[in-house]
Amino acid sequence: MKKIVNTNNAPAPIGPYNQAVNAGGFLFVSGQIPMNPSTGEIISSDIKAEAKQVMENISAILSEAGVGFGDVVKTTIFLTDMQSFAQVNEVYGSYFTDQFPARETVQVAGLPKNVNVEISVIAIKP
Repeated sequence: MKKIVNTNNAPAPIGPYNQAVNAGGFLFVSGQIPMNPSTGEIISSDIKAEAKQVMENISAILSEAGVGFGDVVKTTIFLTDMQSFAQVNEVYGSYFTDQFPARETVQVAGLPKNVNVEISVIAIKP
């Protein structure tokens, strides 16, 4: 059985998907981009601001599902420029305190809405 998770505190999906799906004891969070959920504005002032908005969107979805960053077991970071890795990693790392999740970071040719960073996560859902 699966349960759909959506919150108004994160951007609404821009396609045929949900913000997250709870299934089999895991929460699968769709890739989040630096979109302000209140205004629909894409944050593009600098890569750290973009990464922070992405992580805040993920935080809102995790919270809606009743879990937090300590429950995240796997993340995927998509970057349009690997030169941004250190700055994104700095912001990303500030959301985790210990027992860091498994992760990969990949450079891609493009992302939705021409953003520079997208992050998806998988969390344990007790």
